Amino acid sequence: MPLQTLKNFLDEKNVKYAAIQHSSAYTAQEIAASAHIPGKELAKTVIIKVDGKMGMAVLPASYKVSFDQLKNALNAEEVRLAYEQEFMDTFPDCDVGAMPPFGNLYGMDVYVAESL
Repeated sequence: MPLQTLKNFLDEKNVKYAAIQHSSAYTAQEIAASAHIPGKELAKTVIIKVDGKMGMAVLPASYKVSFDQLKNALNAEEVRLAYEQEFMDTFPDCDVGAMPPFGNLYGMDVYVAESL
């Protein structure tokens, strides 16, 4: 995770936060379990393509992206999951799969689930 980039952003905005350490995990749901947080309370980031433009969907770890709902909500022709090779260079300070839900720091539109 781009800890310094994110920390600088939150500090500039005077946001109070706490960094929580967790064991290595493959999915957001596994991270939630290892941190003893319900999956619906931990946000996960999914990189998507909306009509050819990179975007970020942020939703609870226990949810799956509904591409049809996103397509309708955004009045888009096509919404799909982005391939890792399409976005890995966009996040130079992140491991693939460990992007923070702050796409604005990387010039991306961000779409957040209402449940968050």
